[in-house]
Amino acid sequence: MIEVDNLTVTYGAFTAVDDVTFTAAAGRVTGFLGPNGAGKSTTMRVMTGLTRASTGHALIDGRRFADLPNPGREVGVLLDASAQHAGRTGREILTIAQRTMRLPSNRVDEMLDLVSLTGAESERRVRNYSLGMRQRLGIATALLGRPQSLILDEPANGLDPAGIRWMRDLLRGFADQGGTVLLSSHLLHEIEAIADDIVVIGNGRIVAQGTKRELLESAGTLVRSTDPVVLTAALRDAGHTAQAAGGTASTDALRTDASTDVVGRVALAAGVALTELRAAEGAGLEEMFLELTAETQREGAAA
Repeated sequence: MIEVDNLTVTYGAFTAVDDVTFTAAAGRVTGFLGPNGAGKSTTMRVMTGLTRASTGHALIDGRRFADLPNPGREVGVLLDASAQHAGRTGREILTIAQRTMRLPSNRVDEMLDLVSLTGAESERRVRNYSLGMRQRLGIATALLGRPQSLILDEPANGLDPAGIRWMRDLLRGFADQGGTVLLSSHLLHEIEAIADDIVVIGNGRIVAQGTKRELLESAGTLVRSTDPVVLTAALRDAGHTAQAAGGTASTDALRTDASTDVVGRVALAAGVALTELRAAEGAGLEEMFLELTAETQREGAAA
């Protein structure tokens, strides 16, 4: 289990992480989402002892990362696949980690097989690896010590579709065997496909958290009509929220907290024909993410 409690990180007058609290539970995959600069990486760096918290703490199975006697055997970490020593071979990097963790030497070959790096590839210098190969090597290093927790920042970056599917199955299996997975990714479809729980951060603060089902069910109702302006006014007059639905290509899409049957009755009374009416959870994680973080996205800020 990974616990983050009232975590704040400041750099002078700038607050990168602001009173963040959440838990990544054992046996579950927790998706950690947010726009660039939202505080995801800083939070994960505190978890792994690379950045000092100003206040609060992050614990792995009840202990700080710095207090773990052999960290690699407790928690596997992949924060930046490009940070590996470019002049060493993949096998050398795994061997150094294996010796540091005091593991049997055959563990290196086991991990190379697991992540599908061939013998020839393992003898190549990392500078000659593709990003996808570096990601596989990073995942091998994270899993080398048979940890109970994984902290992974953008592990699918650079992987092809088959590699992404492989990684998804790997992490799902790890969690199903009781492990804790905290996964940051900008590939929202992949988070939606694998995550049990979701934590959304924006401007350094948690803006939403809960199970994937809870968050998507709270999305309300998605409706399209021949006259969204009239329908918006009618829904608001009836005491319901109504706003343009983020993350959709259509300009006539509305999001409301009213149920589908209520929307149907309001539209009928207003004389507005509906072209689509469904629970908004079907719109998926991307729409929810864009709406929750609209004020913190670089593109939105520029606009």
